Amino acid sequence: MKKPIWTFDDTLLYHGDAIKILHGMEAERVDLIFADPPYNLSNNGTTCQSGKRVSVNKATWDTSRGIGADFVFHDTWIAACRRVLKPNGSLWISGTYHSIYACGFALQQQGWHLINDICWFKPNAAPNLACRMFTASHETLLWARKNKQAKHCFNYESMKQDDWPEDSLKKPGKQMRSVWAIYAPKKEEKRFGKHPTQKPEALMMRIIRACTHEGNVVLDPFCGSGATGVAALRCHRTFIGIDKERDYLTKIAIPRLKAAVTCQPEELVERT
Repeated sequence: MKKPIWTFDDTLLYHGDAIKILHGMEAERVDLIFADPPYNLSNNGTTCQSGKRVSVNKATWDTSRGIGADFVFHDTWIAACRRVLKPNGSLWISGTYHSIYACGFALQQQGWHLINDICWFKPNAAPNLACRMFTASHETLLWARKNKQAKHCFNYESMKQDDWPEDSLKKPGKQMRSVWAIYAPKKEEKRFGKHPTQKPEALMMRIIRACTHEGNVVLDPFCGSGATGVAALRCHRTFIGIDKERDYLTKIAIPRLKAAVTCQPEELVERT
């Protein structure tokens, strides 16, 4: 098994190919996996960022290799995640229409059971510059368990009764629905640097609090800026992160995780 490039207690951060590292891990070790795989959007197009037209190209890791090869990649990493996930664990996948349907098909072919698809609505989404289609303002999250008989964790009362001030759609004391209004990452979440596909800590905190208990192990095979790890540590969970881009790990993820583990107790969320 490859050695991690950073550790803190039982929290581990690995640099390298996610599929290879997952194959080297102990089977059925993880309680929750959140995966934000490449959307394969780096196609020489443009998008809007901070009011300006910019290239959508991120890096070679986000370049499509063709429909067939892209599906094989998703099918392979999802199978690798299945092996390390505990029998009653959960898998969450984030994506847009460019990638999420391939992931959903792979889940169905492998025998996973889809629990929910979540619409993550972005109130501050960037405008559409082409004006030839509806403005994209959401991503889709798939929540699955290994099979229909699995007894997955869902902290229902916390989702219903807790205060969720960042979400204008969540009504106090009412069941949490499958559309979540959560803003893009805040400025302070980017103080160590920017990642092109960074997820907001509020989104990650909700998923982790919904589907795990204190002390559980959370894995992110494409951890990028480390948002999943920050949320896991703040929720008193153990974290395992993997990413093939070393600069994101050393310049953003590790400083963020170090800041999370050295914060004062009152900065941590209430134990659930």
